[in-house]
Amino acid sequence: MQTKNSPSVFGGALLVTGSCVGAGMLGLPIMTGLVGFFPSLILFFIAAIFMTFTALLLVEVQQEFSQPVNLSTMCGFSLGKVGRFLCWVTYLFLFYALLVAYTALSGHHTSLLLEHFLSVNLPEWVGSLFFVILFGAVVYRGTTPVDLLNRFFMVFKILAYFGLIFVGSRFIDTNLYSRVSWNYLLPAIPIMIISFGFHNMVPSLVKHFGNDSRKVVLSILWGVLMTVVVNLVWQWVALGSIPVGGKDGLMDSYQKGVDAAQSMSMVLSTPSVSLFSNALAFFAIMTSFLAQSMSLVHFLQDATQVKVKEGQESFSITCLALLPPLLIAILGPNLFFSALNFAGGICTMLLFGVLPVWMCWIKRYQRGHRSGFMAPGGRVVFIVLFLFALFVMVYQLSSMMGVIGGN
Repeated sequence: MQTKNSPSVFGGALLVTGSCVGAGMLGLPIMTGLVGFFPSLILFFIAAIFMTFTALLLVEVQQEFSQPVNLSTMCGFSLGKVGRFLCWVTYLFLFYALLVAYTALSGHHTSLLLEHFLSVNLPEWVGSLFFVILFGAVVYRGTTPVDLLNRFFMVFKILAYFGLIFVGSRFIDTNLYSRVSWNYLLPAIPIMIISFGFHNMVPSLVKHFGNDSRKVVLSILWGVLMTVVVNLVWQWVALGSIPVGGKDGLMDSYQKGVDAAQSMSMVLSTPSVSLFSNALAFFAIMTSFLAQSMSLVHFLQDATQVKVKEGQESFSITCLALLPPLLIAILGPNLFFSALNFAGGICTMLLFGVLPVWMCWIKRYQRGHRSGFMAPGGRVVFIVLFLFALFVMVYQLSSMMGVIGGN
C-alpha cells in the first residue's frame, strides 16, 4: 500500500516526459512534415515502441545491482572495459552533439528577444554567445540554481506550448495532411529517436522508487504515452499550418536549419503566433540546454576527478563543456538538424539501443540471471531491436559520408 509520502507513478511519468519534451520537438515537425503527416505516424510509433523496449531492458539490467548505477557502470559490469569505454565515448559525443544543436538554435531566438526588448539588432552568433555566457554562468553556480531556473522555465514552456496549440489550430489547412513522400522516411528516424531519449533517467527512477520495478515500469509507460500525445498534438498543428514549399516552408526551413516554431511564426505572420512560437522555442532550448549542460559538466568532472568547491562546479570543466559547442555553432549556425541527426542516428542508437540489448542478452542467456523484473520478449525481440539499431546507425553513417542520399 502506497504511503502518503511515497513517490507517485504520475510524478515519475512527468520526469520521463520532461526528459523527452525539449528542444528536439522543435525540429520534429520539419522532418516528419517532409515525409507527410500520416506516413510519419507509422515511424513515430515504431520509435516510441523501440525506445520503450530498450528502456525496459535497462530496468532489467539494473536488477543486477543492489543500488542504482549509471549506464557506464552497467556496461563495465556486463561488457567489460571495452563496453565501459564505448559507453563513455558515445555519451561524450551525444552530449556535445546535443549542445551544438541547442546552441546553434539559440542564436536566432536569443537575437529576436534582444531585438524585441532592447531594440538592438545583433548577429545570430552574438545571440549564441550571449546565451551561453548568461546561462553557462548558471550552470557554473551548480545544481540548485539550475534546478530552480529549470522549473521556472518549465512553467513558461508549458504555457507557451498550450498557447501556440490554441492559436495555431485556427490556421490549420487539412489539405496539408495529404502529402506523402517516402524518400524522407529514413532521414526522419534520428530526430524521432531523440524525441524519446529519456534512458539516462532510468537509474534516477530506480533510485526515486527505491528499486520498485513495477513503479519504474509504469512511470516509463505513462511517460512515453504522454510524450506521444504532446508531440502528436504539436505535429498536428505544425504540419497543418506550415506548407512544404515556398519561403519559410518545411523544405526551406530544413535547408536553413530553422525550427518549426520559427517557421510557423514566419508563415502565419500573426502577433499571437509569433509570441507563443518564439516563447516555446526559447524556453524549450533553455530547459534542454540547462539539463544537458549540467549532465555534461558532471560527466566530465566524474571522468577527470576534478575537485570542486561545494555548491558550484569547476570553472575549467564548465568551459570545456560549453565552449566547443559554442565555437562549432558559431562556425556552422545551420547545424541544428545535422547535430540532431548525428545524436539520434548514431549516439542514441548505440547508447540506448545496441548496448541495452547486448547487456540484457548477456544477463539472460550467458549468465542465466532471470530473477526479478524481466522485460517482455525473448531472443527474437532482442535480435529485431539490435538489427533495427544497427540499420539506423549504418544508414546515418552512410548518409553523413555521402555514400547514399538523404540528410
